[in-house]
Amino acid sequence: MKGLFSFHSRFVFALAFAPIFFTGIGAEAKEERWVGTWAASPQLTEPANTPPPPGLTDATLRQIVHVSLGGKRIRVRFSNAFGSKPLKILAARVAASNRGSQIEPETDKPLTFGDRVSIVIPPGAMMISDPLDFNLACLSNLAVTIHVNDPTQSITGHPGSRCTSYLDVGDQTKAHDLPRAVSVLHWYYLCGVDVEAPDAQSYSVAVLGDSITDGRGSPTDGDGRWTDHLARRLQQKQAVFHVGILNQGLGGNRLLNDGLGPNAIARLDRDVLAQPGIRALIVFEGINDLGTRSATATEIINAYNQIIIRAHDHNLRIYGATITSCEGSFYFRAELEADRQKINAWIRESGRFDAVIDFDAATRDPVKPSRLSTAVDGGDHLHPGAEGYKNMANAVALDLFK
Repeated sequence: MKGLFSFHSRFVFALAFAPIFFTGIGAEAKEERWVGTWAASPQLTEPANTPPPPGLTDATLRQIVHVSLGGKRIRVRFSNAFGSKPLKILAARVAASNRGSQIEPETDKPLTFGDRVSIVIPPGAMMISDPLDFNLACLSNLAVTIHVNDPTQSITGHPGSRCTSYLDVGDQTKAHDLPRAVSVLHWYYLCGVDVEAPDAQSYSVAVLGDSITDGRGSPTDGDGRWTDHLARRLQQKQAVFHVGILNQGLGGNRLLNDGLGPNAIARLDRDVLAQPGIRALIVFEGINDLGTRSATATEIINAYNQIIIRAHDHNLRIYGATITSCEGSFYFRAELEADRQKINAWIRESGRFDAVIDFDAATRDPVKPSRLSTAVDGGDHLHPGAEGYKNMANAVALDLFK
C-alpha cells in the first residue's frame, strides 16, 4: 500500500505541474474573433413584398450588399426567423459584385456549412456559413447567390433593401451574370456578413432604428443611408477606420408595439446583442410611436431605459439620438410636438445615455424647429432626402468610436 500511495502521490504531483496543451476545434475557434460588417434586420415578408414569379421554389437568388469593414476571411448569416417550415439552401456562393447582376468571376467562391454545400435551417433559426478565405475590401459590394427551395409564404426578409436583388429559375449560382433574371427591391433570408477581425481594435456599432435609418428616400443602389455615409467617414479617419456599422433599421418600426416588423424591445436580442464583435449601440427610435399615438412620452422614455439597462448589462456603450421634427407630415399634431420636445430634453439632459447624437439639431429648421429644414427635407416632411442623410452622418462625432 505504501508503494502504491507513493506512486500515486508522485503521479498527481507530476500532473499538477505538467504543461497542458489544448488542441482541436475549441482551441482553433478561440483564436478567431468575428466582427459584423453588414446586417439587415429580418422580419416576416408581407404579401405586398413577396417575390414575383418565379418565386423562391427551386430558384436562384442573387443579392448585393454594401459592407463597411474589410477583411481576409468572411462568413455569411442566413435567417429563417419567421419561417413556418425548414428552409432549404441547396447551394450558396459569394463574389465581388460588378454591376447589376454581374459578378467578378475570379472572386467567385462557394460557401459551405459544416463542410457541406447545403443547409436546412429550422423555423425560427439562423445559420452561419463556415469561414471562407476571401479578400473583402472595405466599402465594397458583395454578391451573395443562393439556390433555394422555399415554397411557403412565410418568408423571412427585409423589404427596405434600397438595393436590387435578382431572381431566376433553377440553380444558376455559378453564373457570372443573370441577364434574364427578374429584379426585386428586397432582401430575403440574408441577415449578416462578418469578417475576421483584422486587428484587436476592430469592432462594430449597431444602429437600432426605423425607416429613417433604413434609408427611405435614399437612391436605389446608391448606398445613401445615413449609416452608409457614416461608414465612409469612419474609413477616412485613421483612429476609427477599424469600426463597422450594422444598420438594423426597419420601416415603420416602433419601440413598444409591433408594426411592419417586431418592436424594438422585442428584436433587441437578435438584432443587437447577438451581433458578433459589437461594442456600441445607437438608438434612433420613437417617431412612429408618437405618430401612431401608440405610446406616451413617459412610456417611450421607459423603453429607452430598458434598452440602456440591457446594453450596459452586455458591456455596450449606448448613444441616444434625438427624434427629428415632422411638422407638415401626416403624423404631425401639437401633442406630438410637445411629447417630442419632452423626450428630446430627457435624451439630452438625463445622462442615462453614454453620449447624445443630436439629429434634431442637425436637421431642424432654425426658424421653425418643429419642421425639417428645406435643405434636408426629403419631400414628405418626415424623412430626410439625400442631403439630409449626409447631414445626419456629419452630426455624429467620430470621437465616440475611438
